[in-house]
Amino acid sequence: MTQALAIPANLSAGSLDAYIASVSAAPVLSAEEERDLARRLRNNNDLEAARTLVLSHMRYVIHIARSYNGYGLALPDLIQEGSIGLMKAVKRFDPEMGVRLVSYAVHWIKSEIHEFVIKNWRIVKIATTKAQRKLFFNLRKHKRNLAWLNENEADAIASDLGVDKSAVYEMEKRLSNFDMAFDGHQDDNTDSDEVTYTPASFVTKEEHDPASVVEAHNEKEHHSTQLHAALNNLDERSRSILSERWLGDNKPTLHDLAAKHKVSAERIRQLEKNAMNKVKAELMGKALVPIQ
Repeated sequence: MTQALAIPANLSAGSLDAYIASVSAAPVLSAEEERDLARRLRNNNDLEAARTLVLSHMRYVIHIARSYNGYGLALPDLIQEGSIGLMKAVKRFDPEMGVRLVSYAVHWIKSEIHEFVIKNWRIVKIATTKAQRKLFFNLRKHKRNLAWLNENEADAIASDLGVDKSAVYEMEKRLSNFDMAFDGHQDDNTDSDEVTYTPASFVTKEEHDPASVVEAHNEKEHHSTQLHAALNNLDERSRSILSERWLGDNKPTLHDLAAKHKVSAERIRQLEKNAMNKVKAELMGKALVPIQ
């Protein structure tokens, strides 16, 4: 039954009008015809009777769906959700209740549309409790203008809907909020120097992530430990030359070190080169061992 009545996806305005026209052409059932079809469905599980009941009442679904156009949702989607509610009503309808199907189905149609609107109206779910749902769909028509509610108006609305005044104020604030694009929108042609801040501007940078900071600190300590271990494997003179030439703040010249160690500057250069090669070789070998 659902597949036979489903509204096609991506309806254009023309095809939606054609769908509505075809639905409106379905004949209106008399009370006796309605009871007979409902009995056939209940007693014999007659799907053709169910289909006839649904098609004859789709005009009411369209009428109700149009009343929810103010929420910015596509009319075909609202009609689709309302038709689901209608089918649920047809399935549960008892012809012996003494009421017409449309009176019984209105609750089911609105219930499905309400659920759809609440789930899709905003990124963040705006109404979760029964009182919030009641306020969501009734607060707008109770407000006389676009200004914030005063205390007397809030008291009257709370009394009419049977909710707390604090819930009225809370829903008013929620309805006044709006969704913001994560990255925002910047017009490339604008001459304004004004900076527009969006949620993306406040996302924590990765370099400030505690895990990244700890990881970088541990890696630095590991490399420092390896370097000191490699230097300790050198003889005292070679270690002194490398430390003074590469690890000190005031780096001496080859001639300064030659005078200190009482050798030629060329000898200092050779000792430095040999020591550097030994340290590099040892660090390259240790680099193959993973950090514990």
